[in-house]
Order: sequence, then structure tokens, then C-alpha cells
Amino acid sequence: MDSAPPQHGAAGVKGVLLPVIIVLVIGTIFVSVYLAAFHAPRPHRLPVAAVGSSQQIHNAGSGLDAGLSGGFDVKRYASEGEARHALEHREVYAAYIGSGDTPKLLYAGANGPSVTGTVTEAFGAVAKAEGHSLAQRDVAPTSAGDTRGMSVFYAAFGLVLAGYLFGMMTYQMAPRLQFRRRMVSLASFGVFGGLIIALIAGDTGFGALPGSFLTVAGLTAMMAAAAGGATMVFMRLFGMAGLSLASVVLLTLGNSTSGGFLPAQYLPGWLRPLSEILPVGVGVRAVQGASYFHNDGLVRGLVVLAAWIIGCAAILYAKDVGIGRRRRDRLASA
Repeated sequence: MDSAPPQHGAAGVKGVLLPVIIVLVIGTIFVSVYLAAFHAPRPHRLPVAAVGSSQQIHNAGSGLDAGLSGGFDVKRYASEGEARHALEHREVYAAYIGSGDTPKLLYAGANGPSVTGTVTEAFGAVAKAEGHSLAQRDVAPTSAGDTRGMSVFYAAFGLVLAGYLFGMMTYQMAPRLQFRRRMVSLASFGVFGGLIIALIAGDTGFGALPGSFLTVAGLTAMMAAAAGGATMVFMRLFGMAGLSLASVVLLTLGNSTSGGFLPAQYLPGWLRPLSEILPVGVGVRAVQGASYFHNDGLVRGLVVLAAWIIGCAAILYAKDVGIGRRRRDRLASA
């Protein structure tokens, strides 16, 4: 049997000021992180493909750098087919075809309107500087039910919020629940959460996530379980203070770096690594990849999400079962 951390009520001046301080600190962190990420977003070495002669590629790179220094990482491809393949697998975010009479830009609308706007404006300026108009083609458009490409972000945000609430409520409503039953509860939450999201956002609902039903349901179930498990770990390690820490890590840092608004290449350098390790970031990329980009990020997403779930379960086992077992052994030997 496990028990929740002891509850101690604050009184007097502490009771008046402590909630104010905690909430203001969390709110300040939220505002600071989101403004740092999105107040003036710009790409940092966003990978793009270029096809053409050495001089054409040099001119394209110079033009891009003149318009947005350090914004793009130009990769040369031998043919339009190779560049398009890289774009469709999200190895690059645009493909500039400089060979031929009229330059052409291939882009993926599924990367979102901000990325589309960035690459069309940047390469349009390159073509204009050379006296050409720029032909454009969207080779990976969003689904009809997700015209802005934002549905995966909203689905992920809802899942993380639900996971946070689950992790909090499981100890509040059932503080003495056995570990194995708590894990069954976490697994049930994840499975049903994933199924609900797939039903609502997939072809049976709004048609916003065109990936296969099982893939979307499985990934979102793992995201929900990882968020719920992480919140439970924060609570067991830090008591009620763990809820504040979980909100900062999952709701603020996790959602702001998820890639649902913009790819990680648009984030400040200190935020960028979080998109590769936090559950929501790897989950969002995997769902996007399964829906539009030939499973880009799927394997990494499955591995990282599984590591979060297993790691959280191991920590909870150590806290809920291991400590109780050692206490019983000490009492038996006394």
C-alpha cells in the first residue's frame, strides 16, 4: 500500500502570501518562456534543399543569408526528385529548384503557415533578385480538416493538461491505492485518452489528423501516459510542490517546445533541446510524421515516450513499493 505525501496547511502571513508567490512565479515563467519562444520567431539554420548549378546554389545561399543571416542551412541535391523526397520525409523544409527557365519552390504546407510564409518570402526574394518570378507548389498540404496545421498542437496540449490533472487527482482521490492498481489506472487513462483523441481528431471526427487510426491512438495514448506518469513522479518526489514543478515542465516548457506552433529550428538555443526529450515534443513530431511525412520521427517518438513511461513507473515503484517493503523489513527485524 502507498500513501500520499502528508498535507500541511499554511496559516497566518505564510498562508496569505505563499499562494500568491507560487502562482505569480509560475505565471512569470509561463509568460517569459512563451514570449522568448514566439515574440519574434525566426529560423535558425532551417534545412532547405537546392537543385541547380554551383553558381545558382551559391546565389541562392547568399540571397537567403542576406535576407535572414543564419536562418537557413542550404543542402545541395542532384535532382528535383531527390529534393522532393527529402522534403516529403521532412529532412528539409523547402526545396528550391534553380535549374530550368523559371525557378520553382516546393514546400510542405503541413509544416504550418509560419514555415510556409518564411520559405516562400525568402526564396521569392532570391528569385526576384535574379529577375525571375517564383513558381510554387505545395507537395504536402494539410488535410481539409486542419487548414492551419495546428490541430496536433491543440490535441497535444489537451492531452498534457489531462495527464497533469490525472497525475494530481489519482493521489488526491485514492491516496492509498496499491501500486499495481495505480498503474492499471494510468494505463487505462492513456489508452482511453488516445482512443478519444483519435476518434475526435481522426477521420471519424474532424479529419484533422490523417494518420492511421491505430498509429494516432497509440502515440497519443503514450503521450497521455507519459504526462500522467511524470506528474505522479513530481508529486511523489516533491509533495504538493511537485504540482507546480510539473506545470512548469509539462505545460509551459513542454507545450512551448512541442513543435506544434513552429519547428524546433525557430526556438531560442536554450529551448531547442527540450523538443527532443520532453514527451509532448517527440509525440507531436511523431504524430505529424505519421500524418504527413512518411513516419518522420515515429521511431524516436516511440522510444522516448516508452522511456518516460517506464522510467516513471520505476520511480513510482521504488517510492510506493520499495520504501514500504524496507519499512516492513525493519519492523520485522526490530
